Amino acid sequence: MRKIEHIGIAVKSLEISNEVFAKLFGAPAYKMEEVASEGVKTSFFRNGPNKIELLEATNPDSPIAKFLEKKGEGIHHIAFDVADIVSEMARLKAEGFTVLNEIPKKGADNKLVAFLHPKTTNGVLIELCQEIEN
Repeated sequence: MRKIEHIGIAVKSLEISNEVFAKLFGAPAYKMEEVASEGVKTSFFRNGPNKIELLEATNPDSPIAKFLEKKGEGIHHIAFDVADIVSEMARLKAEGFTVLNEIPKKGADNKLVAFLHPKTTNGVLIELCQEIEN
């Protein structure tokens, strides 16, 4: 893991939360997109070298909808940038972590992603991210 790639925050409304974070950071979201396969709309903000991803559920069965129902708005995950996601998944599985994906999947912001189960990471959902090369 090379660095924190972003921090994901579950929100009820991207429209409202985008206004809040634009005021907080003094700049609007630089990117918005929908990841239909995950039932989520996202927006990204920069703060210096750091990125924040806001996540809004697009259907009631999505992981974000379930998170919001159970825990309310707040930090959902911490994402780490990795050079080789497949190797990192294998390394972490060998170390005893539960990897929630058998293979990486396409995520937001041009990334391949995989998640580690929070039960094996002290209650924190960890996302691994690798930039997709075009």
